[in-house]
Amino acid sequence: MKKETKKARVLSGTRPTGRLHLGNLEGALRNYVRLQDDYDCFYFIADWHALTDRNEVVPDLQEDILEVTIDYLAAGIDPERCTLFVQSQVPEHAVLHLLLSMIVPLAWLERVPTFKEKVDNLSAGSSPGYGLLGYPVLQAADILIYQANFVPVGQDQLPHLELTREIARRFNALFGEVFTEPQALLTSAPAVPGIDKRKMSKSYNNDICLADDDETVRSKVMRMFTDPAKIYRGDKGHPDICPVYFFHTLYSAENAPVVHATCSDGTRGCVDCKKEMADHLLSSLASMRSQRRLWESRKGEVKEILRQGSQKASAVARTTLAAVQQAMHL
Repeated sequence: MKKETKKARVLSGTRPTGRLHLGNLEGALRNYVRLQDDYDCFYFIADWHALTDRNEVVPDLQEDILEVTIDYLAAGIDPERCTLFVQSQVPEHAVLHLLLSMIVPLAWLERVPTFKEKVDNLSAGSSPGYGLLGYPVLQAADILIYQANFVPVGQDQLPHLELTREIARRFNALFGEVFTEPQALLTSAPAVPGIDKRKMSKSYNNDICLADDDETVRSKVMRMFTDPAKIYRGDKGHPDICPVYFFHTLYSAENAPVVHATCSDGTRGCVDCKKEMADHLLSSLASMRSQRRLWESRKGEVKEILRQGSQKASAVARTTLAAVQQAMHL
C-alpha cells in the first residue's frame, strides 16, 4: 500500500469585524478555498487581535465571530477539509505569546510600520496599549504554535511574516530547534476598490458585503464613483481608472472588452453600465448568498463547527507548547 504523503500546513487568520465584503472575498477567501485541496489548512477567527486597537470600544465579538464564520462557510471553506477555529478558544496562543515576549527586543516591535500608523490614527490624547505594540508577537505565536509551513500573504505583508521568522530563529538559537520557520505563500489578489474608489474597507464605509440583499447591492453600485471626466453619455471615458469597469472584469469578464470599447468611444452611459454590472455581480454571487442564508438559519451548527475545530487546533497547539516548555526548562 502506498504511504500517504503528509500535506504541508498553511495557517491564516481573520479579525472579526463583522460581515465580510467583496474585498475579503477576492483578496483572501477564494484563495483559502483553493488551498484546502493541497494543504493542511488551519483558518482561525482572530478575536484577540480585534482588541489590540479597539480599547475604547467593546465590539460585539461573539456576533462578529459568527458573521465571519458564516461568510467563510458560504464561500466554500469546508470544515471537513480544514480546521476552522476561534483564537481565544485555544489558550495555548496566549501562553506562547507570553513566553515569546520574553525574548523579543523592544526595538523589533517599535520598527513595525503598522504600529506607527495605528498610533498616528489613535484619537487625540490616547496612548497605545501593550496589546498594540505586542500584537506582532501574538501574531508570531498564532503561526508558530501550529508549526505552520506556509502563511498566505501578499507582497505588502512580507515584513510582518519576516518578523515571525526572526522570532522563530531567535528562539531556536537560544533554546534549540523547536519551531518550523514559516515561509510566505505569495498570493496575487486584486485590490478591490470600494464604491468611493478607495480600497474597499469597512472602516471607510465603502464596502459591498457578501450578506447585502439585492436592493442594497444595487444601491451601493449606483453610488459608485466613475471616471470624473465622463460627465455625459457621449463623453469618451477612461475605463481603466473606473471601479465599475474593474468590477466588470471580475464578474463579467467575457463582457469586459465590449464595456471597455463602448466606454472609451462614448457610446456607453455610466448609469446603464452600473445597472448592467450590478446584474452580473448579483448573478455571480447568487450561489454563495444562498449558502449564506442557509448557514444563517443554522447558527447552532456554526458554533459547533467552531467548537470542534478549536478542540482539534488545541490538540496540535498543546504538543508544540509542551516542546517549548521543555526547551525552556519550565
